[in-house]
Amino acid sequence: MYRVFLVEDEINLNEILSSYLRKEGWEVRCFYNGESALQAIEDHPHLWILDIMLPDIDGYQLLRKIKEACPEVPVIFISARDADLDRIIGLEMGSDDYLAKPFLPRELIIRVHRLLERVYKSNDPPKTVISLDPYDLNEDKRIVLKGQDSIELTAKEYDLVSFFARHRGQALSREQIIYHVWGEDYVGTDRSVDDLIRRLRRKMPELRIETIYGFGYRITI
Repeated sequence: MYRVFLVEDEINLNEILSSYLRKEGWEVRCFYNGESALQAIEDHPHLWILDIMLPDIDGYQLLRKIKEACPEVPVIFISARDADLDRIIGLEMGSDDYLAKPFLPRELIIRVHRLLERVYKSNDPPKTVISLDPYDLNEDKRIVLKGQDSIELTAKEYDLVSFFARHRGQALSREQIIYHVWGEDYVGTDRSVDDLIRRLRRKMPELRIETIYGFGYRITI
């Protein structure tokens, strides 16, 4: 399944575009400002859809950071500003396509299909396997294996171990974990994080999850 990250600060447009993208069977993660998108760069989606005009970080700045982290990842720029100037600057900085507002959501879908097929050469994204000895995470199938044995995880348990795997050695706060696993609209306490960690430790006892008291957790494998 392709993972598409959408950065658009207009809430209504964000909801409309994400709905169209999900109908294509893609996994979509939405951002409403540049700072939150900046924190997700290391999660390596298959495609970024990026608005130039954001309330905090300039879209060009964000594009530069994305390309520094992963030069091969495709990016589609969208903007309501000077179309010719934005298109030229964006292409010079490494964007792969450009759409000027207003546009029909279906046009975006067509461009995304063409870009993904061109970049990944087929209708299926490359398989991604992350090793957390003795466990292997198949990001495409969202399963965890220990040797030939599959470990049964819930969706949130998998999201958590995948988040740890992509940030191994890094101290992750409870707030960061909540945002990644439950989303920015989560209403509740950070005790949910501790409960999820306990379940993950029980199912994957050889996973070295270190507790950072008063802050969060870190994986040390």
